[in-house]
Amino acid sequence: MINIAETQRKFHKKGLTRGIDERVFQLRKLKNIILASQSDIYSALEKDLGKCQIESYMTEVGITINEIDFMIKNIKRLSKYKRVKTPFIFLGGSSFIVPEPYGTVLIIGPWNYPFQLVMLPLAGAIAAGNCAVVKPSELSPNVSNVITQIINENFEKEYIVSVEGGVETSEQLLSQKFDYIFYTGSTNVGRIVMEAAAKNLTPVTLELGGKSPCIVDKETNLDNAAKRIMWGKLINCGQTCVAPDYLFVHKEIKDELIKRIISSIHELYGSDPINSEQYSKIINERHFNRLVALINNQNIIYGGQHNIEELKISPTIIYPVSTDSKIMQDEIFGPILPIMEYEDLNEVIEFINDRPKPLALYFFSNNKSNVKKVISSTSSGGVCINDTINHITNAYLPFGGVGDSGIGNYHGVATFDTFSHKKSILKNQIAFDFKLKYPPYKVSVNLMKKVFKYLLN
Repeated sequence: MINIAETQRKFHKKGLTRGIDERVFQLRKLKNIILASQSDIYSALEKDLGKCQIESYMTEVGITINEIDFMIKNIKRLSKYKRVKTPFIFLGGSSFIVPEPYGTVLIIGPWNYPFQLVMLPLAGAIAAGNCAVVKPSELSPNVSNVITQIINENFEKEYIVSVEGGVETSEQLLSQKFDYIFYTGSTNVGRIVMEAAAKNLTPVTLELGGKSPCIVDKETNLDNAAKRIMWGKLINCGQTCVAPDYLFVHKEIKDELIKRIISSIHELYGSDPINSEQYSKIINERHFNRLVALINNQNIIYGGQHNIEELKISPTIIYPVSTDSKIMQDEIFGPILPIMEYEDLNEVIEFINDRPKPLALYFFSNNKSNVKKVISSTSSGGVCINDTINHITNAYLPFGGVGDSGIGNYHGVATFDTFSHKKSILKNQIAFDFKLKYPPYKVSVNLMKKVFKYLLN
């Protein structure tokens, strides 16, 4: 493999990607190509993940277009010099923060939202003035082919290029010196990406995952809670990094909530969800077998049906579940929801805090005191109160993990910031000078302390 990073670095040095008008032109070009390619994108998503067209638009194409539109609308404001306070010691001077592109960035995408999770960060990389190499997931080959066609047939490879391939291709790309790496995927592979980046001191954003908890307080609207939980759990057949992974429900409402959860499944996907045309499939046979193994020997109170030929597993509810079981150890990443009951909210908080920090935390409650307690007493990438997943659709909220669930964030303003280096600039006057700072020093340390306190604030 040629050194793509070096090729793009040479191109970036020409300064052709820095102009605001050029960035807007390229963003509009990308948007128009995506809109013109919608039928190919929908077809590829249906083949790889069994997604219906509406879900494909909502979770892949639409959210990408919205991000591009956000960048086009806000790029001038986001690119401006930001003036900040200048200490008195620099009287007559000024201080600024200037966002500048890193240079050439590598974007490695996952298979679960294979279009959005490549194209959305790409929009930010373009808006910030970078060159970019994208590596779509080989596990979603049809979408990978469409992405490569969209990019490689419409952009100069020295500017933006898509590189297809498997693990070996990723390793070859990671061995090159990029100026920034953006990776979405599993925690285990995230460690490999970070290790490779460290060899070149390359900054990274790692969008990972984990077991995102969902808690339902006894003071809530059970109908809306049930529907919102199952929508968040079952979209893309549960193959979502921020899907509710397990559910804690107050024992006083446990039986009623379970009934409404089952009713919500039927409302969303009919009485035979596994055969619904709007219900997606598992990505491949390996993940299908992994999920089937998780529900074996579990107390299934709803669902459990599976069809390996169609790669489909029905929505499956498990209750009760042991906290020591395999299903409670690793991220499920499928349409399986383990349920546990609780009496004391403090015990749930302790349970969550004893485990790796999740990418998302969901709490359904109308009790303001309990809401405040959950937010202040837990740590997670993001929190959604009385809903699931939708916090990631707000372009003004940064999306990302913490600890094992990720490093860095993006979406909207945060996407632009992620792909921009914040360069600090002090512009001092040269007409006069403070001589106290130069040797030979003629003041005491105590006097210098007082001077510093006054002049540097």
